[in-house]
Amino acid sequence: MEDNNKSSKGKRRCSFCGRSENEVGFLITGVNGCICDSCSEQAYEIVKEAMHQNASSAAGDLNLKELPKPKDIKEFLDQYVIGQDDAKRYLSVAVYNHYKRLLQPKDQNDVEIEKSNIIMVGSTGTGKTLLARTIAKLLHVPFTIVDATVLTEAGYVGEDIESILTRLLQAADYNVEEAERGIVFIDEIDKIARKGDNPSITRDVSGEGVQQGLLKLLEGSIVNVPPQGGRKHPEQKLIPVNTKNILFICGGAFDGIERKIAQRLNTNVVGYSAAKETVKVDRNNLMQYIAPQDLKSFGLIPEIIGRLPILTYLNPLDRTALRNILTEPKNSIIKQYIKLFEMDGVKLEFEPEVFEYIVDKAVEYKLGARGLRSIVETIMMDTMFEIPSRKVDTFTVTLEYAKEQMNKANLSRLQMS
Repeated sequence: MEDNNKSSKGKRRCSFCGRSENEVGFLITGVNGCICDSCSEQAYEIVKEAMHQNASSAAGDLNLKELPKPKDIKEFLDQYVIGQDDAKRYLSVAVYNHYKRLLQPKDQNDVEIEKSNIIMVGSTGTGKTLLARTIAKLLHVPFTIVDATVLTEAGYVGEDIESILTRLLQAADYNVEEAERGIVFIDEIDKIARKGDNPSITRDVSGEGVQQGLLKLLEGSIVNVPPQGGRKHPEQKLIPVNTKNILFICGGAFDGIERKIAQRLNTNVVGYSAAKETVKVDRNNLMQYIAPQDLKSFGLIPEIIGRLPILTYLNPLDRTALRNILTEPKNSIIKQYIKLFEMDGVKLEFEPEVFEYIVDKAVEYKLGARGLRSIVETIMMDTMFEIPSRKVDTFTVTLEYAKEQMNKANLSRLQMS
C-alpha cells in the first residue's frame, strides 16, 4: 500500500495540511508522519494559548487557605533582604489584605474593603526596589515595577501616566481581568514632587502635572491604556482598565526630607516646662519620625498623600547591616561573584578581613548597599579580566590585594559629595 505521507512521485507531504515538501519551507519527519514549518508554528500558538488559559484560571481561583500569610511573606523577604523589619511588616500585611480584597464575595452588601496603597520612604541603597523585586517572586497576581522619572503630563515629551498600566498589562499577557487584580510598584515617586512648596502658577509637566494624573489611577477609575505604551494617538485602539482593585506601592528616597522632619520636630512651645517634656529625638535616624505633613512640605500634593494612606520608612544601613548584606542573603553580592568564578571552574575565596574593609569603604562613601557592589566590582575587575585566560583552580582575595586594587582605581567615581 502506498504511504499516505508520499505522493505517487515519492515526495513527502505534511500529515496536517497535505502540502508537499516543495510547497513548504521544510518538513519535520516523525515516526509515522511529517509536519511542515507552518503547521508547527500554528500548533505552538495553540499550545501557548491553552497553557495561558490554564494559568489564568489557576490564578483566578485564589484560595485564602493557600495564600501566603503575612508572617510567611515576611519570612520569604528575610531570605533576600537584611533588616527593614517595619517596612517588611507593612508590605506583607498590604499584600495579604490585597488578596483578601480580591476574594471578597461580590454579592456582599454590608462592608466593602477598600485598598490601602503604600508609600515607602528611605535613603538610597536601603532596599526599596529590592523589596519590590523580591515580593514579586512570591505573588499570585501580575506585578510590575515602573519608574516615575520618565512620566510627564499628557501632551508633553515623555511617557503618559497610562504607560504604568501598559507595563501591568504586559506582565499579565494582556489579560485585562488579571491586570485589574495586579500590584504596581512606582519607584522614584519623589522625583515628581513639585519644585516649590506653593502651587505652581506655570506648568510643572514632570512634577505636579504627573501627580494630578496619578490621582485617578490611585483612587480607582476606568483608564484607557495604549496597548504598546508611549504616546496616545487618535487612531490607536485603547484598552479600558479598571484600577479599583490594583494595589499601588510607591517608593522614593526623598533626599533632604530629614530637614523637613527636623524643622517640624523643633517647633516646640516656648517655655521651660515645654522643653523638659520634649521627647528625646534620635538625630541619626530622623526618617523614623516621618509624617504625611513632611511629604507635603517636600512637594507631594495633599490629594496624592491622601490616596497613599500607609506611610512606612526604611532605616539607614549601619555597619552590621552592610556586613550581613554582603554575605548572608540568598543572592548576596559575594555569592554572585563566587558563582561567576565557579562557571569558569575557579573556586573564589575571601579573607574575612576583606569584608570588613569593604564595609568600611561603603560607610565612608555613604552609598548604602549599592556602594558595596561598586567596591567589590572595583576590587575584582582585574581578576575577572585575567582569570578566565589562566589555568587556576582557586583564587583568594586577601586584604592586601583589596587595598592595592582600591588604591589603583579612580576613587573619585565612587565618592559622593
